[in-house]
Amino acid sequence: MSERSNLRLLVLAVLVASLLGTLVIRTFYLQVMTGETYRAAAEDNTVREVVEPAVRGLVLDQAGRPLVSNRTSVVVTVDRQTLKKEKDEGVEVIDRLAKILDMPAGKITERLANCGTEGAKPPPICWNGSNYQPIPVANDVDTQTALTIMERRSDFPGISAKLQAVREYPSPFNVNAAHLLGYLGPVTEEQIQAQGDSQEVDRLRITDVVGRTGLEREYDAELRGSPGITALAVDTAGQVTGTLASKPPTAGDYVVTSLDAHLQSVVERQLVAAVERARNQGYPGKSGAAVVVDVRTGQVLAMASYPTYDPSIWIGGVTKKQYKDLIGSEALSSNAYQGLFAPGSTFKVISTAAAGKEGYSLYGDYACPSQVKVGGQTFRNFESSAYGRISLQRAIEVSCNTVFYGLAERMWLAAGGPEADRESADPVAETAKLFGLGSATGIDLPGEAVGRVSSRAFKADNWEAMKDTWCANASAGYPETRKTDPKLADYYTALDKENCTDGYQWRAGDALNAVIGQGDTAVTPLQMAMVYAAVANGGKLYQPQVAKAIVSASGEVVKEFQPVLKSQVTVPKTTMTFLRRTLPGVTTNGSGETPFQGFPLDQIPVASKTGSAQVTGSDVSTSWFASYAPADKPRYAVVMMVTEGGTGSKTSGPSVRRIYESLFGVTNGVVDPSRSVLIGGEPQAALPVIASDGTVTGPTGKKAGVVSARAASGRSR
Repeated sequence: MSERSNLRLLVLAVLVASLLGTLVIRTFYLQVMTGETYRAAAEDNTVREVVEPAVRGLVLDQAGRPLVSNRTSVVVTVDRQTLKKEKDEGVEVIDRLAKILDMPAGKITERLANCGTEGAKPPPICWNGSNYQPIPVANDVDTQTALTIMERRSDFPGISAKLQAVREYPSPFNVNAAHLLGYLGPVTEEQIQAQGDSQEVDRLRITDVVGRTGLEREYDAELRGSPGITALAVDTAGQVTGTLASKPPTAGDYVVTSLDAHLQSVVERQLVAAVERARNQGYPGKSGAAVVVDVRTGQVLAMASYPTYDPSIWIGGVTKKQYKDLIGSEALSSNAYQGLFAPGSTFKVISTAAAGKEGYSLYGDYACPSQVKVGGQTFRNFESSAYGRISLQRAIEVSCNTVFYGLAERMWLAAGGPEADRESADPVAETAKLFGLGSATGIDLPGEAVGRVSSRAFKADNWEAMKDTWCANASAGYPETRKTDPKLADYYTALDKENCTDGYQWRAGDALNAVIGQGDTAVTPLQMAMVYAAVANGGKLYQPQVAKAIVSASGEVVKEFQPVLKSQVTVPKTTMTFLRRTLPGVTTNGSGETPFQGFPLDQIPVASKTGSAQVTGSDVSTSWFASYAPADKPRYAVVMMVTEGGTGSKTSGPSVRRIYESLFGVTNGVVDPSRSVLIGGEPQAALPVIASDGTVTGPTGKKAGVVSARAASGRSR
């Protein structure tokens, strides 16, 4: 063999060795260094999940009436994997389906496109789920159409029609309760990301719908249940080769509430009546709220807000116009626990408690002139009434502001007057906080407003935050407002000029406004209901609760909610006794007398306080009526408020009376407990019976609140 041949062989051997070495190194890298990554990727490419949502649990009232339930809807779905096997990838099948569904083929195609792909419509039109999951393209399909599809399998390969649970609102007694119940919406990207790398079966998936507001949101995890999961084996071509595992869905739990549908309906109607009453008196009557709570437990028996909306509007997705109309109407939020309003004279129970804590006589006489002058300002009685020297009890009965102005000035001076700093004593604010104002009640509903209490500290903090804005507004002089209302512009300008320079000072006028529930104090009607409940029960401040229990779809009690005592209001027992003895006089011989004329107060005494809170920029006050009954054995606290509604006595009071008549079964002045809207004349102690198949045993006949009483079931059949 020549030297040239040997050289060739040597070069060839070196080349082969190099290739083998490269192969060995590459194999080592793939198998050892990055093997785990590729194995995970391979597994991911060969296993796919198909998710079947669980039937969502019901929301029931205390008697077992369904407030939110499910109905069955025929849903047509398309399996894209089957369509891909057709010669034209399913174009003819989609055309045939479009004709039988009487909808454009393009609309079906839009629903089959994966979200995020080129040309795909935004959610919820595009498909956000698994490629191996049948995609719903039409809801509420009629039975005949569904049968035609299922009988003509050869014409509709990959097309299926099945029953699916859809949310509905039975509305017993035509109840609305939109702000309490809430609504559903698609899961958000933020919610998905918040779960991190969780692999729990009941984790949120991009195809899920979840509670957005109300009880649907607060108890979403319980109501949603656990989805069914089917694991499919898929080959490298994307074809399903078999089923690896399958887990059926578990229906969501039921939420039993303390609400009574019949009472809720009465409260809603009476709130609307109060708004209409305000308008009939020539007032705007823009909005309102009403709350009924059990003073012994803190359970919410009814809660209404005006304006409201139809909760069923969210079923199937709300349109842009519908949503725009809702936003424009201010109906989406609840005035009962999310709206903030000056409480007016209903706040005087707190001012009285503060005076008692500071040692001022609860049984002495006080001057009640028509007006007083303090710090260069004139502070008037409501409607400029004067009563001479009267007792504090009488001052509460007739709502004499000037008596409380005098007490406020004395407490202000005792704390240091104009020389006091933000850390000085503030008895009224401190007592308000003892009653829970300025903090959340803790109700089991999302988005509760905290409110605020007018005080030295608040004013100092607010000045730091607002001084630049005030100075700028004072300099500009409110040009837009001046075009339509020069006097109001002058008022705003003067106010902002004063606030700009020394808005941090707690003046006598601030103390006087605070003592009658004006100034910076802002509360929710729910907060005031809990204040009056605490007065009624001797100072126990409960956390309001809407949910009464969580019960599984098979009838097992998962959790029963017990009353939560937040605190004991630490005011002298003598002061609480004084308030409980005084407030019934408001109804029999004071500002709350007129709406309760003819009511059997001898059998059912009602403790009350009216309120007419002034609103900056409006000549019309907010109407308040806060109360509890029976005054001698307190059971219920009822509070109603109408913005720009006039007086508490003339606007809210008559509706509060109607609510009490419904609670106690009063007709034409005669008490008949059997006529109470509450079954048995009182809140239900026992939970409704739920059978193992999910059927609820609730009231029947007229007590069911529906034309045809039907047993409610949360299961799709």
